Amino acid sequence: MIDLYSWATPNGHKAHIMLAETDLPYRLHRIDIGKGDQFRPDFVAINPNSKIPAIVDQEGPDGRPITVFESGAILVYLAQKSGKFLPTAPRRRYDVLQWLMFQVASIGQMYGQAWHFRSVAPERLTYAVERYTNEVTRLLRVMEHRLTDSAYLGDSEYSIADIAAWPWVKGSEKYGQDMRNFPQVTRWINTIAARPAVQRGLNALSAAA
Repeated sequence: MIDLYSWATPNGHKAHIMLAETDLPYRLHRIDIGKGDQFRPDFVAINPNSKIPAIVDQEGPDGRPITVFESGAILVYLAQKSGKFLPTAPRRRYDVLQWLMFQVASIGQMYGQAWHFRSVAPERLTYAVERYTNEVTRLLRVMEHRLTDSAYLGDSEYSIADIAAWPWVKGSEKYGQDMRNFPQVTRWINTIAARPAVQRGLNALSAAA
């Protein structure tokens, strides 16, 4: 059994979707980041960085419990545990892993900053808003180019690279983007949104309430 500690954020949805896609058994523990649950000592013992999601697999690789935090690492772990969404052939595997790292290092960071300065910051700083909005646009152009040649980000098949990026990119209009400029990204968003497991993942916290 896997214990999942999470909340309804793009990074949280990565784990929700992956668990729904793999049908691995899990228990969901709600970590309300608006109330500061991520700073409770019991959660910090699981993730010292006080971020969601995190998992504790009671049946780890050696039969003993293992803790995994950071959403990218969780996706790799669950892919290896389930044997799904991460190719074993080296070239295909590294195609997926490099696009997974593209999300972790670039999409998550730039989308997060764009959201902060566009919607949360107490003072609207034009330079910051333009910088991060433009960076989101650049990342979408990178994705558009990739998805012109490939059905999915990491490979010709759906993978953890798509599961990682989709929760962030699906709402790009909120980050100042005109998605009419990105028809292949829009096609990719809609294709993934139609997957029943993705819908179950998005609703995981509501279903557990």
